[in-house]
Amino acid sequence: MNYVIHRSESRGHVDHGWLKAAHSFSFASYYNPEKMGFGALRVLNDDIIAPGHGFGLHPHENMEIVTIVLEGKLLHKDDMGNKEYIRPGEIQVMSAGTGIIHSEYNGSSNEQCKLLQIWVLPREHSVKPRYMQKAFDKEDKYNKILQVVSGARSDEDLWINQDAQFSLCLLEKGKSVDYNFNMDGKRGVYLIVIDGEIGFEKETLSKRDALAIQDVSKLSLTAHSKSNFLIIEVPMA
Repeated sequence: MNYVIHRSESRGHVDHGWLKAAHSFSFASYYNPEKMGFGALRVLNDDIIAPGHGFGLHPHENMEIVTIVLEGKLLHKDDMGNKEYIRPGEIQVMSAGTGIIHSEYNGSSNEQCKLLQIWVLPREHSVKPRYMQKAFDKEDKYNKILQVVSGARSDEDLWINQDAQFSLCLLEKGKSVDYNFNMDGKRGVYLIVIDGEIGFEKETLSKRDALAIQDVSKLSLTAHSKSNFLIIEVPMA
């Protein structure tokens, strides 16, 4: 078993006034040569956007982008004609492919918007840009692991252009779950605790702590308090 615990405070932290962000990996003004990604996982940003503010029009290409809103609502607009609000319980995916231009703003004039935005390197380059959004029932992840994004192309389920899987779990105190790696080959899992406290082996992971692990086929996790966490499984090579 090969794993590393990344504590919340070890992330890169920036404060632009309207935006407070924590970067798990090197991003924008934060650079750490030892944190350039985890396999195909390139970016994991933990953002708080002030009311009435956001990111103006900007381009992306050849990147798979997954956005998970935790509080408030995010207003997305793009040059493909999409204009959508993303709220807690909903997940957005974008394949930037040959190029997409979009903006992201806090959709509220009086509440903060808190979100996780994750970038994954694509399996294929220069694909046609694509946008999807889906709502998930909170009960479906209660004391069990719910897959929310995969690499399997589908007209109904959220998918990205990479052999990756995203899963969520809301675990009651004292409950345990096992996560079985889903793909063949050299895989890795990056787990981030959104809220609560999770036990793994002899380790305890608190809010926004992360676990990066390889060379296993199963994770056994126990909630020390009511906990919400995200599991990202990606190819490592």
